Amino acid sequence: MSAIHAPLATHAIRAGAHEPLPPPLEAGSAAHRSAKWALFVGGFAVFAMFYGPQPLLSLFGTAFDLSPAQASGVLSATAGAVALGLIPTGLLAQRFGPKPVMLSAIVLGALFSLLCAAAPNYPTLIALRALLGLSLAGLPAVASAWLAEEMDPKALGQAVGLIIAGNAAGGMSSRLVCGVLADVVGWRVAFAGLGVLGAISAFEFWRSLPASRRHRPRPLHPRHALADLRSVFAERGLLPLFGLSFLLMGSFVSFYNYLGFRLGQAPFALSHASIGAIFLLYVVGMFSSPWAGRQADRLGASRVLGWMLALCALGLALTLASALPVIVAGVALFTFGFFAAHSVASSWVGRLAQRSKALASATYLTAYYLGASSMGWLGGHAWQAGAWPGVLGFLALLWLGCVAIALRLGRMPASMHGEDRAVDVTSQF
Repeated sequence: MSAIHAPLATHAIRAGAHEPLPPPLEAGSAAHRSAKWALFVGGFAVFAMFYGPQPLLSLFGTAFDLSPAQASGVLSATAGAVALGLIPTGLLAQRFGPKPVMLSAIVLGALFSLLCAAAPNYPTLIALRALLGLSLAGLPAVASAWLAEEMDPKALGQAVGLIIAGNAAGGMSSRLVCGVLADVVGWRVAFAGLGVLGAISAFEFWRSLPASRRHRPRPLHPRHALADLRSVFAERGLLPLFGLSFLLMGSFVSFYNYLGFRLGQAPFALSHASIGAIFLLYVVGMFSSPWAGRQADRLGASRVLGWMLALCALGLALTLASALPVIVAGVALFTFGFFAAHSVASSWVGRLAQRSKALASATYLTAYYLGASSMGWLGGHAWQAGAWPGVLGFLALLWLGCVAIALRLGRMPASMHGEDRAVDVTSQF
């Protein structure tokens, strides 16, 4: 909180900001375990509803007579809407508290997923998927900030990694289930299944997540919000991390969007269920994200980030092969490297942001989903221009951008690489 925000400071005093804060949740306590479980479930549900239709893009292309770039709109519309909703929902969480905002995100996501099942045409489906994205923004915008407020900072990297593991589990399982349902009973039933999953997850999230004890509400005021946003962009190291998130997620979504098109054609000609099964490789992300968080806590973020980008490059190269087992190995390596790199970068934001952690997290994720929306769409044009080699050429450009940013981050002082435990990740917004 900046000292120049006099009205905001006055409000904070009235809200009790100078009263001693309760201690953070003790690692290993029942409340600590329950919170991690709730956030895992929330991440699982959000990413299931978000990414479940990804293996069905070629099916939408056939059903509605669309090009690959147009069919990718089912995901691009959602990702773009998530990006638009992240900062506003981050501000709402500052005023009304994180738990109501995160719970509303899951409930509304379930509702719009059910409505997608009844969409009469493709434009309506795209509109509903965009509303779904706006709704889902409330959880990723706030979850990391909730952890930074409520949990022991020494376990932050691992806790953020656990959320990302939930994201990976939701994305993995929903793609498989949607692929099977689409082959057996159609894509509408697949969307209905996602809605039911969201409703069940919303109840479990509400039941399990403890109330925020260390949150101090702040009023909604445009001038203060703009000042906080300017302070986020002024903090050293955050802007490169935002650029990294844009390129990382853009490459990841493009990769998986058009992998399905490649595997659905000769010589592979896989069914939608089989393509969905490829997404079981997300399981490696469930392990790599918490593992990378621990390694960043121990060895430093910049070092681990460099290793994971190299692994991504190796995975991309392997997918040029014509043998399906080699392609699967490449997908696994790329997926492991992506989730690990994202875990490192996301927890790094939590360490560097000192004034407005919720806005810093929301801005990081805004760049993340803008990358998913725009680069996922551009990847369709790369596919149309050069099929899979064209997509890989496009991804190579994004990867080179990631490397350039990683080199810049590596030149920062060692205290900004995650080795310095003096950074107080529980400081207030």
